[in-house]
This record gives sequence, structure tokens and C-alpha cells, in this order.
Amino acid sequence: MDLSSRHSPQRHPDPGYRHLSLLTGVVVALLLTFFPDVARTTRGAADPIAATLLLWAMTAGFVAGGVLPLPLPVRLRPLACRILSSSTCLGSLVLAVVQVATH
Repeated sequence: MDLSSRHSPQRHPDPGYRHLSLLTGVVVALLLTFFPDVARTTRGAADPIAATLLLWAMTAGFVAGGVLPLPLPVRLRPLACRILSSSTCLGSLVLAVVQVATH
């Protein structure tokens, strides 16, 4: 039995990243709940790009933090791990901040 393959970084991500991703998901969820105007332009129109990026960051934060709503089929797991990872959470959050800052 090879112990190094059982404890590879890909199978057991750093718990610090998981907690940070979960915290990001919670903060974005609270932000969108209590301040939904953050996803609006200065003219008051809805900004679907900012809303989509914020919701993507929230969902990726929850999933990367360990909150999985349903078990995924085996074929979708690698795709979901890439789309909803901690790095994707950070990337979509940065893009959302850039989008909101350009209003």
C-alpha cells in the first residue's frame, strides 16, 4: 500500500482553503441578501454579469468549502471540481469586483 498516493494534495486539500472558500460563499450570500443593489449599475439597471459572477463565487465557495447539495454522477465530478474549486471562487470574485468597480 502506497501511503504517499493516499495523502496527495489533490485528494486532501488544505483545510485553510476550504474554510476560506466557505467563508467567501457565506459573505457573498449575505452581501447579495442584504445589499442586492451591489449587482446593479449606477443607473439602477440590473447588471447580469456582476450578478452571475457573484453567484458563481458564492456557489464555488460553498462547494469548495465542503457543502455539496447532491451527490454528482461519476462523469460530472472532474468537471465540477474544476468549475467549483477554491481558485475558481477567487477568480470569479475578483472578476465580480472588477465588474462592479467599473459601474
